[in-house]
Amino acid sequence: MAFAENLKRFRESKGFSQKKLADLVGISQPTIAQYEMCLKVPTIVTGVILAKVLETTCEELVKD
Repeated sequence: MAFAENLKRFRESKGFSQKKLADLVGISQPTIAQYEMCLKVPTIVTGVILAKVLETTCEELVKD
């Protein structure tokens, strides 16, 4: 899934651990791990927060 791969790529490009990203977004580290393994997808609100923290757009997070 494009979202999982893009999330991991943007997170790593910022030098964030899963824990750091989770703290910045206000969710748990296991949730970030689940997103990156395609086990879970975020709500639209969480997706917007993720995009903001990663300095990108929701569209960039989901595009192939």
